[in-house]
Amino acid sequence: MTAHRTATAAAVAVGLPLLLTALAAGPAQAHGAPTDPVSRVAACSPMGGGNTRTAACAAAIAANGAPFTAWDNLRVAGVNGHDREVIPDGQLCSGGLPEYKGLDLARADWPSTSLTPGASFTLMYSSTIPHTGTFKLYLTKPGYDPKQPLKWSDLPTQPFATATDPALVNGAYRIKATLPSNRTGRQMLYTIWQNSSTSDTYYSCSDVVFPAKKAGGAGAATPAASAPARQTPSPTTPKTSAPPKTTSPAEQTPTPTQTSPSPAQETAPDDLTPVADSNSGGNSGLPLVAGGAAALLLAAGIGFTVWRRR
Repeated sequence: MTAHRTATAAAVAVGLPLLLTALAAGPAQAHGAPTDPVSRVAACSPMGGGNTRTAACAAAIAANGAPFTAWDNLRVAGVNGHDREVIPDGQLCSGGLPEYKGLDLARADWPSTSLTPGASFTLMYSSTIPHTGTFKLYLTKPGYDPKQPLKWSDLPTQPFATATDPALVNGAYRIKATLPSNRTGRQMLYTIWQNSSTSDTYYSCSDVVFPAKKAGGAGAATPAASAPARQTPSPTTPKTSAPPKTTSPAEQTPTPTQTSPSPAQETAPDDLTPVADSNSGGNSGLPLVAGGAAALLLAAGIGFTVWRRR
C-alpha cells in the first residue's frame, strides 16, 4: 500500500508540470502574422523563401542571434489595448520582445509590397487556430523616414481600417480596406491584432511602397497659354484702310463708337442677317432701273408728237 502511494505521488509529481506546460502552450498555438503585404517576421522566417537571403533579413537574423523560426508567435500578453503605453518607441516591430529585436532595424531595404494609394486592398493574415478579436490597421504618416526607428508618433492616432471577428478561411484572415490616398514612397503598414478569446495582442510590421507622384500631381493638367479671342467681324462693319493700332486683343474689337453706326450695326452680331437674305434672294436694284427706263421712253414719245404737230 505504501509502495502504491509512493508510485502515485511520483507520477503526479512528474505529470503535473507536463500537464501545466501543455495547458500553457495551448493558447500559444493561436499564432499569426501578415503574409500579404508580407510582414518582416514572415519574410525573414524559414518560410520566407528568397526574402531570407536579402541583406535586411540577414542583418535581422544576425541581430537576433537566431532565425525567426517562431514567425507566428510575436505576441504580448496583458496589453489590453494600452499598446502605446506598453510597447516602447523604436520597438514597435518586435513588440518589445528581445527574441525579435532584429525586426526593429531602421533601414530602407526590407522586403516590401507595392500598393496603390487610395485603392482597395486585402490584408491576408495567416493563422493556425481561429480566435475572436479585433484587427487594427495603421499606415505611417506622410514624411515617414524608414531609416529612423519606428515610433508611435509616426502613426496616426486612429487606424484607417478595423475588423472584428473575421472568419478564418483556408488558414488566413482576409481584411478588406481602402488605403489612404495621400501616401508616396516607402511606408509602414502596422497591424495590431488584439485577441478577445485570449489575453494576447499580436504586432507586425509590413513594409510597403507607393509610387511617387508625377510632376504637377497625379492627373494634374498643365495650364495652357491663353489665346486672344477670335476676331469675328460683323458683316456690316465697314472696312477701313487705316493701319491697325497696337492694342490689346480686347481693344481690337470694333465698338459702336468707332464707326458711324446704323441701326443694323447696333444689333448684336448673332442677330445680324445678310442683306441679300432679307429679300428672298431677289435683287433690290432691279425695280428702280426698270421704272426709270419707262419714264424716259414716255417723255421722248410726247416730245416727238409735239414736234410733228408744229
